[in-house]
Order: sequence, then C-alpha cells, then structure tokens
Amino acid sequence: MFIPRALDAQRSLGEEWGDWLDRLPRLAGDVLEEWRLVLDGEALHGHCSLVLPVRTDAGERAALKVTFDGDDESEHEGLALQRWAGHGAVRLLRADPHRRALLLERLHTHDLSDAWDIDACEVVGGLYAALHVPAPAQLRTLTSYVERCLDDLVVLGRDVPMPRRHVDQALALGRDLVSDPASTGVLVHGDLHYANVLAADREPWSAIDPKPMSGDPHYEPAPMLWNRWDELAGDLRNGVRRRFHTLVDVALLDEARARDWVIVRAVLSAGWTVQRARAGDRSLAQGEQAWITRCLTIAKAVQD
Repeated sequence: MFIPRALDAQRSLGEEWGDWLDRLPRLAGDVLEEWRLVLDGEALHGHCSLVLPVRTDAGERAALKVTFDGDDESEHEGLALQRWAGHGAVRLLRADPHRRALLLERLHTHDLSDAWDIDACEVVGGLYAALHVPAPAQLRTLTSYVERCLDDLVVLGRDVPMPRRHVDQALALGRDLVSDPASTGVLVHGDLHYANVLAADREPWSAIDPKPMSGDPHYEPAPMLWNRWDELAGDLRNGVRRRFHTLVDVALLDEARARDWVIVRAVLSAGWTVQRARAGDRSLAQGEQAWITRCLTIAKAVQD
C-alpha cells in the first residue's frame, strides 16, 4: 500500500503519528478486502487522512478514507455525515468508527480555491442552511471545547504577542458565549473553507472533512476569512469585511454574534500557535509570527 510522501512526513509530529503510519498500509488493506473494494486511482491525502479512490463490488465509484486515530476533532466525522445524509455534505456509504474508516461517495477534486472569494462565500453561506441541523447527542459540545481553550489562553498570559486589550476582549466574549445556551445544540462543521468544499455530480458542491461539534451556527465563518490570505494583499481590512458580510448575509446569521465568534476564534488560534512553540521549547518561527498577525488583523477588521 503506497502512502503519499507528504502524509508519511507527518512522522515528524511524534511517536503516535509514526505508529499510525506504520499500521496504515495493513489497516487500509484489511478494509479494502473486507468491504470488497478495488483501488481505482492514485492515493490522495488530507492533513491527517489517507483517501483511496475505489470501486465497490457493484462497480460504484467511491472513496475510502482512513483517518489518524489520534485526531480528536474528527472522531465523530462519520456520525455527522450520517446525520447530514448527503444534504450539503459528501454522502456516507459505510463506516467503521473503531478503525476510523469511512466509505464515501466519490466527488470531484475541484474545490472552491479557484472561485472568486465572494462567490465562494456565497456557496459556503448557502451550505450552512443544509448543514446546521440538530446535533446528535454523542457529539462534544462547542462550549466545553472553547472553555478549555479559554483557560489555556489565560495560562499563556502575556506570551501571546498581540495587544492585551484584544486578548482580554476575546476572553470576555468567549466566557459570555460559553455561558449562553444558544451556543450548543446545532451540528456545526467546524472547519468549512474553500478546500473543504468539492464539486459533485449529485449536488453542485458538497462539504467534506468536518470537525463536528454540538454548537452555534455563528461559530462557522472564521475559516473562510483566514484562508486564501494572499489574495487580500493591499486591501486586507475591506477584503475580510467583504467575506464576513457575504457569509452573514447569505446565511442570515446575526452579525454581532458572528463577529464575536470570529474575534474569539482568531485570538484562540494565535494562542494555539504560541502553545505549539512552547511545547517544542522554541521561539516562534517567522511563519507563526505571520499567522498571529493575520489573526489580529481579522479580529480588528470585523469590528472596525
């Protein structure tokens, strides 16, 4: 079983990754055999998953996805896809949660990365309506996740290299949102951006790769703001605001609540960047410093 080089490079992330990658060829091979699947193209991959184009014993084109079993965020991906039942998202054909194996309908490889960003925001804003349904009871809650992240941000203190007033603002907004009952109960994708929406035959566009939680629809917009960043060069503030308002308007979100979540997510992301550097006992790399600057720019742009 061939493992794409870029996926195999994740060994550098730690022993747990190396163990999974060593097991992956046998794991994928066992699922192929048990589910009577035949390889039908070159292996693809995500950040933490192997994706194999296959055909079923009935000749149906599909894709076998096997995900890193140490990735907590995608633990309930199959459950979310089952709940969506192909409405706004890739259709789930079969699942083995224990092995993190999913058999999915085959989509095209074309995503929203080449679309004008406002057109892409309109597509994603339209998908929100299909995806934001009552959450299965088994999902972790957005509030419990964010509460832990806010506690970590407090511990970082002044190590986050952005003005303290923005960190304090994110902490205050985050605590208010965590205490609000409206912040749970809806199935949210969690990482819906340009590359996680693929063209399809059954529907024009379908979401993939959810990081599902029981949460608040207003939590969703941030990834659409911080991806495809280079395209906004020279007009960062207005570019961010155009994307934000397009998403809010198309999805009929409450602007103030969506803004609060963007601020919280942007500052928390900056905090995670500092945490990773701390864990490696090193200073922030140039790219990490640039990411923190991006997060600060977004937090400021949506409230200017």
